[in-house]
Amino acid sequence: MDELVGRALELVEEQFVTASGPGGQNVNKVASAVQLRVDIFRLGLTPAQFHRLKALAGKRVNAKGELVIDARRHRTQEANRADARERLTAMLEEAQVEPRKRAKTRVNRVGKEQRIRSKKARGTVKANRGRVDW
Repeated sequence: MDELVGRALELVEEQFVTASGPGGQNVNKVASAVQLRVDIFRLGLTPAQFHRLKALAGKRVNAKGELVIDARRHRTQEANRADARERLTAMLEEAQVEPRKRAKTRVNRVGKEQRIRSKKARGTVKANRGRVDW
């Protein structure tokens, strides 16, 4: 898992852009937001991991196959860079975890009988609806 994260952090391209939000006039002068780009095809993921990562990323994967993470929560470049890398790491680690298979359950004989009885009762209630003949 650490190997994949390390490889991803090597392939990362960072771009700093001006951010909106708190910071006063400083926001207009300093490019503190980070835009992190990683080519997901070069990560060497298995097909299952690749599809899980695409599903997790959603709209953050563009047409070129780049995962784009915008980090603009903090006021400094360093904090935003760390935040973006943490989010990338968390996403890659989550994509590595294979979901547990759902175990099929079977209804026992008593459960089947109860279900049929309740269906019959409901059907009787519905059958008794309608006009009443006095």
